[in-house]
Amino acid sequence: MLKRMIWVGIGVVVGVVVVRKLTKAAESVTPGGVAERIGGAGAEMRESLKSFWADVSEARQAKEAELYDAIERGEDISPLLSEEEVDDQAAGRSF
Repeated sequence: MLKRMIWVGIGVVVGVVVVRKLTKAAESVTPGGVAERIGGAGAEMRESLKSFWADVSEARQAKEAELYDAIERGEDISPLLSEEEVDDQAAGRSF
């Protein structure tokens, strides 16, 4: 009799765990669950883009400062420019 009670108890515990997992899985595919996951992904993407833009802005400012310093000293800035920028400068194009 005690053996049967133990197995019934184990069955109840397993049943509860399975029902909870299934309920959680079912909630994740409802419109609210999907919206929550998409909203979280959107927030992560927004933060990643902000961080990327901050890095780009910082690098741009550093390059501008380097170029302005070279111009103030009267140095040739061609070595500081990329090949494409040198070609544009030689052709007289500026953007």
